[in-house]
Amino acid sequence: MLRTTPPRPLDITAVFPELRDHSVTTTRLHPRPGAPSVRDSSVGGPLLWPADEVWPACDDAGAHEPWNLTTLAALHRRREILATAEAREPLPGGDFLTADERAELDSADALDLDDLIEDPIPLVPVAQLYRRDIPDYAGPDGTDLFQVLWCPVDHSDRHYSPRVFLYWRNSSAVGPLLEAPPEPPVISDMYLPIPCVVHPEQVREYQYADLLPNDLRERLDEWDDDDESRPHYQSDLSLAPGWKVGGFANWSLTDPYPMECAACGTTMTLIFTVDSGDWNGMHCSWRPSEENPSASPDIVGVQIGRGYSLYIFRCPDSADHPPATAVQ
Repeated sequence: MLRTTPPRPLDITAVFPELRDHSVTTTRLHPRPGAPSVRDSSVGGPLLWPADEVWPACDDAGAHEPWNLTTLAALHRRREILATAEAREPLPGGDFLTADERAELDSADALDLDDLIEDPIPLVPVAQLYRRDIPDYAGPDGTDLFQVLWCPVDHSDRHYSPRVFLYWRNSSAVGPLLEAPPEPPVISDMYLPIPCVVHPEQVREYQYADLLPNDLRERLDEWDDDDESRPHYQSDLSLAPGWKVGGFANWSLTDPYPMECAACGTTMTLIFTVDSGDWNGMHCSWRPSEENPSASPDIVGVQIGRGYSLYIFRCPDSADHPPATAVQ
C-alpha cells in the first residue's frame, strides 16, 4: 500500500518565493512491518551480503555504554508478549499483562550483561536501499545498493547513539550470499529495527530556518509570530519527519554545527536519517493520508534518545571516509 504525504497546509514559496533556492528533494521511506528479502529495499531486513566478505563487528569497546542492554532472544520475546497483549481483549481487572508475562519480562530485565560490551559486537542491519527504488539515492558511481549497519549499543563518543557503518555495492557483482550473519550477544533494546518493507515517496524540503540567509530567516520568524493559528514553518512546512534519504537535517535540539569529514575536512552531505517515528505525534500534518489517525508513529521499534532523529552524513569526496552522525 502506498504512503502519501498530505499536501502542505499552504505553499510557503507563494509567501517567500526565494525559498525555492533553499530547497531539495528527500525520499521518505515510510517503513512498515513485513517480510523483505535480500533483493528488496528494506529497513531492518536481510542484506545482500557476499559470502566471502567478513561480517563487520564494532571493536570500539572502550566507547560502549551499558544502557538498556538485552539479548536478541529476550527482545524478540518482549515484542511477542507486547504484541499479544495489544491484540487481545483487556484482562480482568484492567491489567495489560498476565502475571506470567510480567514475570518473564522482569526476569529478562534483570539479566546482567554489562561484561558482554567489552568484546567486539557484530553489527545489525539498519537499512538496505536499491537505487531503483530511491529517487534521492546518491551513492558512488557504479553502485546501485546502499547498506546501513550499526553497532547496536550506545557509544559515549557519539552522543550516546549507535556507531554507524555505510556500504555501497553493485548488486549484480555480488555472488554467493552469506546465509547467516553472526548475531550480537548483547544489544540495546532501542536499536534493533523491526523488519520492514519500505514505501518510498519523494517530497520537497526547505532548509532549517537558522541556516537560511539572515534577512529571510528574520522575515520567516516575523511571519510565524504574526499568526499563531497558521501552520508553522519549522514543524509543518519545511522538514519532513521520519526515515528518509537525502534532504535537510533538523537542528532543533542544538544550534547547527559544521559536519566536516574527519579524514579530509570536507563539508559532509546528509545521506540518511533514522527517526524515532514516521511522523511527529504533536504535528500530524506529515502523517500519511492512508494512515489510521489513531495509529502510532512508532513503527520500526527504534528510538534515538528521547524520541530524536539520527542524521548520518557522508564525505562527498570519498565513500571510503568514515560517516559522521548527529543526534537531533
